[in-house]
Amino acid sequence: MKTLKPVAASANADSQPVARTAPAPAASRPQPTHRRYHNLDRSIRAKNAQITNGMSVNASQAAWTDWAKHLAQAPGRQQELAEKAVDNARKLWFGVMGIGEGFAPKKGDNRFRHEGWEAPPFSFWKQNYLAMGDWWEEATKEVRGMRHKSSERVAFQARQILDAFAPSNYPFSNPEVIARTLETSGQNLLAGGRNLTDDLVRELTGEKEPMPEQFRVGETIACTPGEVVYRNELMELIQYTPTTAKVQAEPILIVPAWIMKYYILDLSQHNSLIKYLVDEGFTVFAISWVNPDASLADCGLDDYRKRGVMAALDAVAAIVPDRKVHACGYCLGGTILSISAATMARDGDDRLASVSLLAAQTDFTEAGEVMMFLDESQIAYLEDMMWDQGYLDQDQMAGAFQALRAEDLIWARAINRYLLGEQERPFDISAWNADATRMPYRMHSEYLRGLFLENRLTGGRYAVEGKVIALSDISAPFFVVGTEKDHIAPWKSVYKIRLFNDAEQTFVLTAGGHNSGIVSEPGHARRSFRVGVRCPDELYQDPDSWVQSHEPQEGSWWPVWAEFLRGKGSGQQVPPPPMGNARAGFKPLCKAPGTYVHQA
Repeated sequence: MKTLKPVAASANADSQPVARTAPAPAASRPQPTHRRYHNLDRSIRAKNAQITNGMSVNASQAAWTDWAKHLAQAPGRQQELAEKAVDNARKLWFGVMGIGEGFAPKKGDNRFRHEGWEAPPFSFWKQNYLAMGDWWEEATKEVRGMRHKSSERVAFQARQILDAFAPSNYPFSNPEVIARTLETSGQNLLAGGRNLTDDLVRELTGEKEPMPEQFRVGETIACTPGEVVYRNELMELIQYTPTTAKVQAEPILIVPAWIMKYYILDLSQHNSLIKYLVDEGFTVFAISWVNPDASLADCGLDDYRKRGVMAALDAVAAIVPDRKVHACGYCLGGTILSISAATMARDGDDRLASVSLLAAQTDFTEAGEVMMFLDESQIAYLEDMMWDQGYLDQDQMAGAFQALRAEDLIWARAINRYLLGEQERPFDISAWNADATRMPYRMHSEYLRGLFLENRLTGGRYAVEGKVIALSDISAPFFVVGTEKDHIAPWKSVYKIRLFNDAEQTFVLTAGGHNSGIVSEPGHARRSFRVGVRCPDELYQDPDSWVQSHEPQEGSWWPVWAEFLRGKGSGQQVPPPPMGNARAGFKPLCKAPGTYVHQA
């Protein structure tokens, strides 16, 4: 792929090339005489990775070996586990015979809710399974001296194996399936067979599952009116049509994650965060990322900063001149926004009125369960697969996230769909979740290594254009949102921005998960949040103490954010700006949601 020259961010074109960073020094690249051997090895690993869906067999084997060797040299621990097995067997039989409590499913485990599980033989299968799970949970705890990551990986894989063999997964050992089969004269199994056949055909042909008819991008979801006012090779910038006679003087720029499509923030009209902001009197811009193919394999993280965040910010500044901008980043979008804001601060660029980070991490030392997948062996495996393809495919990426919640996202879905014969009730958020994107080889490799594996951003080792940046340089006030049940960006990890920046910070902890906690519109049932403000001169408060000192409030956090944005602006209300700025080269190109959002 040839190197392309950068294009000025103010030039509006249907397709503009991405500026490439210089190739690696010759000394770090394999010499021509050895390249064919190097490429042969990478090709073999790439094909193996496709078979295992990107999971490194070597990393898995190393973890189990580490655990087994340390356990073999710990006779005290072996005795403890033997006694645990005896105690669990006793508790199991007492529970089956009704003379003891037995084992109870953990909170959130809905596999054994049906009343049939309380009668034999199902009660025995249930108790036996829960007893085994309890024992393996204890057995896979870290043995003194072993690597912490090995312990996590072994425990995770043990759960995966146990989940696969749960009695609820099989028609003859699940009383709910048996009852439904008798009730419907087997029609549930016929319907489940049709569902299974449809899914197998799609899997074999590579065809994507169609989006439910009631959710059509641009019509019923991602349908807030607006115009695409800028486009380059990496993104489209959407400016949304105002709905109020006057707007806040300072516009908002939303930077979504590129791992999925932007319209998680513009779902149905009743739960669209973007529509809410527009109706509250804000001028809103949002980036819609391209769904990259192999032609963008060499596009790196800094391309996403320059050709994404900074290009969009330049466009916003041209359309709404002489005004500071409220910048908001969601998930990975928040990470790249933080990098951009720190670079701007270092270079004396003070265009940001505030920085909002929604479920976005800047420190990756406690990045949650996804870290168990990442070490040198695993990343090298993924890199070789992406080197071969040019990108990380959405299905390969989705598999890892599904594995984190296999009980709900894999097995519960399979039971409902194939054994109970039920059709899934379509939701806008599930329709969006199925509309995933790819990620370029170079960008994803830099992201995994530089941020997840080496934690350079908060470690003082992340360089932009040859110079290290620091989050502590950012003086704009922060609004940071964490979600209580986040498997992707755990809230305590999100909270750690407080350790690396001393500007004013408003932190919100909201009920829900990574997506549902953000899509938390006013009127949404059973929603609550905690909020607190840390002034620049206040001492650090650890996350557990923060929770204890901030009482939950019922409702949505969106109005709190809207008030924050108003308070951190000039307070002026002005007539809405025009859509785009043709004189500056930003004429409207097409209606929102644009073209990139439709790329498969």
